[in-house]
Amino acid sequence: MSSAAEQGVHAFEASTLAGAPLRLADFAGKVLLIVNTASRCGFTPQYAGLQTLHDTYGPRGLVVIGFPCNQFGAQEPGGADEIAGFCQRNYGVGFIMADKVEVNGAGAHPLFRYLTSAVPGVLGTEAVKWNFTKFLVDRAGRPVSRHAPTTPPAALARHIEALL
Repeated sequence: MSSAAEQGVHAFEASTLAGAPLRLADFAGKVLLIVNTASRCGFTPQYAGLQTLHDTYGPRGLVVIGFPCNQFGAQEPGGADEIAGFCQRNYGVGFIMADKVEVNGAGAHPLFRYLTSAVPGVLGTEAVKWNFTKFLVDRAGRPVSRHAPTTPPAALARHIEALL
């Protein structure tokens, strides 16, 4: 397989909450919004905004993928079934939810190691600062921008429009 430098995010794989393979190469030609999520966070209501983006732009080529993470204040302690149930029951989440990952440190998923180095945060910092950090990826798999947890999903609409 080609390197991440050649393929961008399409070089990476994960699993869905249901345990199915999640190959990002399957989304070549699509715009991706990759978000680290948590069910017990002050930003958790952003699930609704992410779902709206999915509903609005999904038919035009946007794929939203949530990656639950328990690294920030232990705000995602549950297992896959609990996370999936919470997202569906409270926010009607219909976008892809990946299996729980770490986004920082030695155990960080390789996708997040790549994303954080490709689009650093404020002052060049690479570490994800909190839940609901958002990474926008173009159709070729290149990370384009990184958005803070405080950025509401609706604020990404113009960025998504530009990539579609």
